[in-house]
Amino acid sequence: MEIIILPDAAEVGRVAGAKIASIVAGRPQAVIGLATGSSPQGIYKELARRVQEDSLSFTEARGFALDEYVGIPADHPESYASVITREVVAPLGFEPSRVRVPDGRAADLAAAAKEYDRAIAEAGGIDVQILGIGSNGHIGFNEPTSSFASRTRIKTLAPKTRQDNARFFDSPDQVPTHCMTQGLGTILEARELVLVAQGAGKADAVAAAVEGPLSAFVPGSALQLHEHATVVIDEAAASGLRLSDYYRYTYDNRPDWQRFE
Repeated sequence: MEIIILPDAAEVGRVAGAKIASIVAGRPQAVIGLATGSSPQGIYKELARRVQEDSLSFTEARGFALDEYVGIPADHPESYASVITREVVAPLGFEPSRVRVPDGRAADLAAAAKEYDRAIAEAGGIDVQILGIGSNGHIGFNEPTSSFASRTRIKTLAPKTRQDNARFFDSPDQVPTHCMTQGLGTILEARELVLVAQGAGKADAVAAAVEGPLSAFVPGSALQLHEHATVVIDEAAASGLRLSDYYRYTYDNRPDWQRFE
C-alpha cells in the first residue's frame, strides 16, 4: 500500500480526489466504485470542483455503489440510492442510467446480489474503488470475520456500525439491521483501491488495517493483498501508525512516474 499522511481532512479530500481525477482523465470511460458515508465526501467535493471548472468529466464514466441498506424505500433520504444521487450523480454530472446501486428491496435478495457482481463483470470490472473504513475495521459493510473471498451479499450490521450510522437517522431504531454489500473478494478485484480516513476515531482501525496482521477480524487488512492500494489519511487517523515517518518520507520522495497531482 501507498500510505499518504496529510495535515487535515480537507487535504485528504483534495489529494484523494486528485488521484481519482487522474484515473478518469486517462480513461474517461472508467468504472468507479462509489462509497458513501462521511469519509469520501471530501473526494466528491474535489471532483465536483474540477467538473465545474470543466477540467474533468464523468459523462462517459460508470459507477457502482459499494453497498445499500436492506428494506428502506429507494426514496428514503438515507438510502444509498438517494445519497449517491444527491452527493455523486448530480454534482459530478454522471448519466444516471450509468450508475447502479445494489437492490436492497429485491424480492430475492440473494439473486440480486449475484446479479450485481455479474453486472460489474459485464462492465469490464471496476477501475478504481473508493473506500472508507469503519471504526471496527470494516470496509463496505464487510463486518469483522467477513471472508476475504466473499462476494456481494446480505450482511447483518454490527451494533457498533448501526450506532455509528445513527447520526444520519432521526433515531437509532431507524437504522436498518441488514445491508447488501460488495464482498471483500469483489472489492479486491478492482484495479485500484483508494481508501480515505479522517479523525482520531479511525486511528486504531487504520493501524490494524495497514500494519496489523492479515485478519478477517479486521476486514480492512484485506488491502494488504492488493497490488495497487492507496490509503490517504489525516494526521489524527495516522496517530496509531508505527512507521508514519517512513510513509511521509516515501511520499515526499516519490519518483515522477508515481505522482498524480
